[in-house]
Amino acid sequence: MRYFMMLIAALLALPAQAAQAALNVLTTVPEWAALAQEIGGDRIRVASVTTALQDPHRIEARPSLIARARNADLLIATGAELEAGWLPVVQREAGNARIQAGQPGYFEAAAHVRMLEIPAQLDRADGDVHASGNPHINTDPRVYLQVGAALAARLAQLEPANAAAYQAGYTAFAARWRANLARWEQRAAALRGQPVVVQHKSFSYLLDWLGLKEVATLEPKPGVEASAAHLSRVLQQVRGQRPRWVLRAVWESSRATDWFAANSGTPAVVLPFTVGGSDAAKDLTSLFDDTLARLLAVK
Repeated sequence: MRYFMMLIAALLALPAQAAQAALNVLTTVPEWAALAQEIGGDRIRVASVTTALQDPHRIEARPSLIARARNADLLIATGAELEAGWLPVVQREAGNARIQAGQPGYFEAAAHVRMLEIPAQLDRADGDVHASGNPHINTDPRVYLQVGAALAARLAQLEPANAAAYQAGYTAFAARWRANLARWEQRAAALRGQPVVVQHKSFSYLLDWLGLKEVATLEPKPGVEASAAHLSRVLQQVRGQRPRWVLRAVWESSRATDWFAANSGTPAVVLPFTVGGSDAAKDLTSLFDDTLARLLAVK
């Protein structure tokens, strides 16, 4: 009889336990995992399928990745074709109706921000050009306010019972983030107008935020590795402009940047790009703390 009563109690507790189960959130890149955690807290279980040391354009749709997508309640992508080479395969093979494009369980961050570098025309001869604009929105800290607001609303749509908690999570994050923005912008004010060379168009949004001037890109076309002849031409192009840095993301090859730095005298600076891209960049706040520290360290 006692065993029977315990069994009944356990069965009655199942609905409550199910209601408390964390929402399973999967992201394509680390920054959206960090943002989702800021908003959702312990109400979500979140993981990124890539790390800061991987090129987010070129990921292999491995069976392990597909298996993780099969169980996701929400899939958060950057969008703007950043993951176009691999994410559709993952979505198709996972067979998870919740995370397909157009469903509430699929969220694209780029849909909620102002896009830069939208091409006037599309031609594959121009390299890896994105029709919707440059997808590397994550390097501008301002976008996390817009994306965060939209993400909180989506989480609330998926779990109406926790809508107030998700909104409170975003409100608390936004207050901290606005204070961070004010602190970072004051700290970086002296950098405004400085000329900079980049390896890939990875930092257009960062440059836009800080008011930096891109004077050259080492890649001849997006996604195309620079030849020695091209690097020599870039060197001549910027010789009189005295760029402050030549920048690359941690996941990019160092070959072109190192050559340019050695032959121009321009300091090469490797930026973490996303959460986990350096030992210091452990979360969103420390990501931008470290990014600015690396820029300001070059006198």
